[in-house]
Amino acid sequence: MQGFAGFMWLLSIALIIFSGFALFDAAVRREDAYRAADKKTKPFWMIVLALAFVVNLLFPILSFLPIIGLIATIVYMVDVRPAIRALPGGGRSRRGSSSDGPYGPWNGGR
Repeated sequence: MQGFAGFMWLLSIALIIFSGFALFDAAVRREDAYRAADKKTKPFWMIVLALAFVVNLLFPILSFLPIIGLIATIVYMVDVRPAIRALPGGGRSRRGSSSDGPYGPWNGGR
C-alpha cells in the first residue's frame, strides 16, 4: 500500500505543478490576446485556473473536484494557450520604451 500512496502523492504534486504553470501562463498573456484568439476573457481563465490550483492543493486526487480542475487545466493548455501563442507576439505582455507611440517608437521626425 505504501507504493500506491507514494504514487498518488507524486501524482498530486504533478497536478499542482501543472495547474500552477497554466495559471502563471494565463497571467503573463495579454488581455487582448484572448479576445483576438476568440477565447473567453483573461479574468475568466484566471479564475478557473486559480480555482483548479486551489482545489488541487486542498482535495485528495481521487475526489471529484480535482478531476474537474484537471479538465479545465487541460482545456486551457491544449485549446486556449496554442491559440494565443499563434498570435503575433505570442500573446505575451511587452513593455515598450517611454518614447513608443501608438504606431511604434518615436524617431524625432527623421
